[in-house]
Amino acid sequence: MRSQLFVPADSEKKLEKGLASGADCLFLDLEDSVALGAKPKARRLAAEFLAEAQRRSPRPLLYVRVNGLESGLIETDLEAVAEGAPDGVVLPKCVNGAALQHLGAMLAVKEAQADLADGAIKIIPIVTETAAALFNMGTYAGASQRLAGLTWGAEDLAACLGAEENRDEDGAYRGPYALARNLTLLAASAADVPAIDTVYLNFRDLAGFRLECAAARRDGFIGKMAIHPAQVEIINEVFTPSEASIARAHAVVAAFAADPEAGVVSLEGEMLDAPHLKRARRLLERFSNKSWSAS
Repeated sequence: MRSQLFVPADSEKKLEKGLASGADCLFLDLEDSVALGAKPKARRLAAEFLAEAQRRSPRPLLYVRVNGLESGLIETDLEAVAEGAPDGVVLPKCVNGAALQHLGAMLAVKEAQADLADGAIKIIPIVTETAAALFNMGTYAGASQRLAGLTWGAEDLAACLGAEENRDEDGAYRGPYALARNLTLLAASAADVPAIDTVYLNFRDLAGFRLECAAARRDGFIGKMAIHPAQVEIINEVFTPSEASIARAHAVVAAFAADPEAGVVSLEGEMLDAPHLKRARRLLERFSNKSWSAS
């Protein structure tokens, strides 16, 4: 999944625009972008949208951002959308791996009631929205077979810390938020799942957005969340492997295959070892799976 577009689930118009956006995945939002009084409507529209969109081919992946485990709203959220067989749910304000297990148990019940396969609904948690969560980043590895990726957020964390700003004058994340970003990347690698970069709020600043996408790809994120359809095309472009990088990865794999007993091989004047092979295989696996091909 290169691009994940947040869509407020209480807006039929925005849901339809999301479907036409080219995003690899839609995050139907029942949480922050929906006022409390509008949540019943959002649940109903999300359920209807899931039922209708499932019949389309091709279609993007469909995830639902539910309200948090401590909100008192999540049970009603899941009750409303489970029968629509979403591909997954986004769990906000996730504190640790035990929270994944808690949600997984809730989903297992809903899957049984909706006659879905056990484990069919995956989970992407947002793992940096509270200060406490940052101390538990190592708990996601092995926590749940449903885990489909890790992502992070800077806005709720800033609110938790009482910060005035989370970026400096040049637009770079300040210390606590850069730490949260880096920990998410490390935690995702430890859990062997994709790392997804957070949103960029200034949707009119497409040049700055492109730079942030490129930095995320460089560091190891496989995609980025979007808050506006205008951001989707840039995400898809930046996070799609180039033909040159694919050809290079094939060459690296072939070089090691030609000498299976070698720990180090030479390719185009460079000495390559196991980490280079691992990176090449990961890129080719992403490309061959083409997790964005449904869009």
